[in-house]
Amino acid sequence: MTETAVYAAGGVVWRIVDDKVRVLLIHRTKYRDVTLPKGKVDPGEMLAETAVREIHEETGIRVALGVPVGISRYRLPSKRTKIVHYWSAEATDAAIRASAFVPNKEIAAIEWVSPKKALRRLSYPVDVEIVENFLRLIDEEVLRTFPLVVLRHAKAVPRDEWEGKDAARPLTPRGRKQARSIVGPLLAFGVRKIVSSPAVRCQKTVAPLARELDRKIDASKLISQDAWEEGRSDPRTVVGQRVRARKPAVLCSHGPVLPELLSELALATGTLRGSYLGSASSLDFAAFSVVHIPVDNPGSGIVAIETHVPKV
Repeated sequence: MTETAVYAAGGVVWRIVDDKVRVLLIHRTKYRDVTLPKGKVDPGEMLAETAVREIHEETGIRVALGVPVGISRYRLPSKRTKIVHYWSAEATDAAIRASAFVPNKEIAAIEWVSPKKALRRLSYPVDVEIVENFLRLIDEEVLRTFPLVVLRHAKAVPRDEWEGKDAARPLTPRGRKQARSIVGPLLAFGVRKIVSSPAVRCQKTVAPLARELDRKIDASKLISQDAWEEGRSDPRTVVGQRVRARKPAVLCSHGPVLPELLSELALATGTLRGSYLGSASSLDFAAFSVVHIPVDNPGSGIVAIETHVPKV
């Protein structure tokens, strides 16, 4: 029989107290252990939204995800393998004040401790490894980052089946489902700004996100396929604006334009270019790559890139 893994997601939730980093541990009621907030993926969820949801359910704190800090694997009593994806996640003062956590049948207590103390307090070696990965972000002074998300539009009516202008091609029914399915994952990374090619297939891909955020879509011909085919595209200007702003944003564009967007992100942040850029830009419909950039010094290089593919 083929083993089926159990997938889960969580985070190393952190805050700054008196200029020192503190991380959040949870004391579970049933197991009488000390661990990191995490939980199993719900049907239809992508891992990033699972992490944000579980952190909120277990701690009462709403977070946006930062840099990924590792994957733990361990055997369950059922003999299945549990695979848990973790991200760093800053707890803002406002989020902590808004928390309505009270001890319950699942979580007996939550505790803020130094990362070094967390290494001693955690009940499981797999959690210790995750916090050790988190410590490297502190050591490298890249703990606080902002994400720029490069998104390929959702599935559209094929060009050879469309009689109108290419830029007017609409999404297919599957494409519309994809557009709805990525709202939660994009919100998980704290995206607030939406920049998109003017093409209908791109605009419709980010429309559900725009409605959820109650924000307008910033249409830019500079990252359109028409401009790319005519040699008039200018991803550098768009990327430069977003890196200077240092705010979470999504850039929705087309397959041929994505490699240039990723290449310009590397150039704008002083990052050595390599094969990883090809992997991050070779996206399926409605898939996206999250580029994590240091807030304090964007020119010091990309900290991490992760790619997410919708289940639809």
